[in-house]
Amino acid sequence: MKDGGKKEVLDLDRFKKFMEGRTGVDHLSLALFILSIVLVVIGSLFRWSILRFISLVPLVWCYYRALSKNKIKRHQENILFLKYWYPIQTRLMNRYRQLKARRAYRYFKCKECGQQLRVPRKKGKIEITCPKCRHTFIKRT
Repeated sequence: MKDGGKKEVLDLDRFKKFMEGRTGVDHLSLALFILSIVLVVIGSLFRWSILRFISLVPLVWCYYRALSKNKIKRHQENILFLKYWYPIQTRLMNRYRQLKARRAYRYFKCKECGQQLRVPRKKGKIEITCPKCRHTFIKRT
């Protein structure tokens, strides 16, 4: 039993030495991995073998990025990915927050500036003033 524990420590040390100087997993690698899983699931549900085969492309790219030693190039790729991902993530998180708060609040858009406005529910007809452009309108909550 003691020899088994020692072997596990040696394997862990060997893995740590192997991963030294490599990039590891970042946001883009994680997104590629999730994309690969989604493609496999969809391909399996609809029995599309070509989609399951295509799912290997992002998976191989994910492993390539994680095991690469060119940290500068992988970092630049990750920054480019995040530049496009953060606006999408922000929009999704805002929608999620709105869904969570839908019992207590109603959301309206200002017709002048497009600002999203949150007002409490069940207050009847109220006059809403946009804090950004000071446009006022009446809505039923």
